[in-house]
Amino acid sequence: MEKRYIGIDLHRNRFTCCIRLENERTYVTEWALENLGRFVNKQLRPSDEVAVEITSNTRLFYEAVAPQVARVAVVDTNQFGVIVRSVKKTDSNDARLLALYLSKGLLPEVRMKDKELAQLASLTHTRDTLVKQRSALKNKVNNILSARGLNLAKEALSSEKKLSEVLELPFDAIVRTELRVIVEQIRSLNKSIAELEKTIGEEGSKLEGHKGLTSIKGIGKITSAILLSVIGDVNDFPDESRLASYFGIVPRVSNSNETEHSGRIHKRGTKLGRTALVQSALIAANYSPYLKRFYERVKARRGAGKAIIALARKFLGIIYRTLKNKWVFEDFPNFVLAEES
Repeated sequence: MEKRYIGIDLHRNRFTCCIRLENERTYVTEWALENLGRFVNKQLRPSDEVAVEITSNTRLFYEAVAPQVARVAVVDTNQFGVIVRSVKKTDSNDARLLALYLSKGLLPEVRMKDKELAQLASLTHTRDTLVKQRSALKNKVNNILSARGLNLAKEALSSEKKLSEVLELPFDAIVRTELRVIVEQIRSLNKSIAELEKTIGEEGSKLEGHKGLTSIKGIGKITSAILLSVIGDVNDFPDESRLASYFGIVPRVSNSNETEHSGRIHKRGTKLGRTALVQSALIAANYSPYLKRFYERVKARRGAGKAIIALARKFLGIIYRTLKNKWVFEDFPNFVLAEES
């Protein structure tokens, strides 16, 4: 059977399909997403290879198509955009280019995670969004109070008691209305965040590697869930350097003739995962003499900023080996493993 390479330009309610044959002839068709089942049954063959960019509904497409074809390549939208930016952007052109680069093995692919991990990742991102909204509202309250000569401690508004006290302050009616509305929103966010954290903790505890990661001082239930949802199957990474690259904490490297320059980290990975990694690494360094010495040594030589990134990179290596070897620590600060039961 003739090999076919299929590029899909996927949108919310439709998609463009380009079928590329081995003789380089192409056929382009348009489909409504509601007809995905008919497309799968009528158009696809077991030997086909399919390429589709990662979008909000890629999983829907992937789960319908993957069982019916030889391979589905999920493509990094940003990197593919760089490849094709000099070409007139139309749906048919994008589909043609996906099919062309797929046939030549040149597509920048991303992993398609398990459904459960994808759902957990979505939960952690929603939580992060709500936490940022809450922080912005707390800052607004602090600004209102500061303008009137009242300065609260940084974390004061984390307490329900302090929120109630703010509402009792003798301000003008307009200011009291503003504060009441903001405090109501903070309280609502507190409730929603707590509900999300409960679910994240419960679902995260079911993941392989959770027990090992939470045995590391500095990694709690939420952080473990975030890291595991980002990493997925650790065996997808042949070494810790690949995992560091995936997190976006390896330096950019540029070459010019005989000179090689290393710059800032490239930050191509998930920002939430990188933030969770850095924060947990800094906490872990407070418990681990080994990590503390490493951090202080780099800080003295290269400054605090680069020391933090170096520490995160070192800590990620520990996470990688913990997951790879299924370690559970009995005493993390002294790197003592628990005996296997």
